Amino acid sequence: MTQLISGLVLFGVGIALMLQSGLGVPPWDVLHQGLAEQFGLTVGIWSIIISFVVLLLWLPLRERYGMGTLLNALIIGVVIDVAVLLIPPPASLWGDGLMLTAGILAIGLASGMYIGANLGPGPRDGLMTAVARRGLSIRTTRWALELAVLVAGILLGGTFGVGTIAFALLIGPIVQFVLPRWSIDTGRPEDAWDHPAR
Repeated sequence: MTQLISGLVLFGVGIALMLQSGLGVPPWDVLHQGLAEQFGLTVGIWSIIISFVVLLLWLPLRERYGMGTLLNALIIGVVIDVAVLLIPPPASLWGDGLMLTAGILAIGLASGMYIGANLGPGPRDGLMTAVARRGLSIRTTRWALELAVLVAGILLGGTFGVGTIAFALLIGPIVQFVLPRWSIDTGRPEDAWDHPAR
């Protein structure tokens, strides 16, 4: 539980760093940002709302919740909003780049921590693996879902930028490196996926 919660908090901080860099955020957060632009509320609150909408989609897919699933849906969004209030935007392009890099690294490390705790997939992770079990590969399912939310987020006014592209290219290798070092054997099989989607 300590590893899980620490990972979720760090994940939220990583998203906040990417938001404050202004250089782009992960696909799901482009959607959250776009919703915030169009309908008010905050990126963190929309993260929580979308998490529970996604969990409703688990029901017909018969995906099982875990403690980590529910904590993921709640903690990351709260931390995003708190961290955005505490972390000022950088004053230079170099600062933007450093903050973006720190955000991606934080999310990679955090993903290894909360996935490695093996207490249940995040809402978006579980949707991806549940859909993939119906016949598509994890990679194809991931790209389809993330492309759909990315396009929707851009149309709503979310920030697509170099950070979004860097995240897509770097996060998989980072998690692949980190996850084995944080995996806890609980006796349950881990979900076979290769990219954090929360």
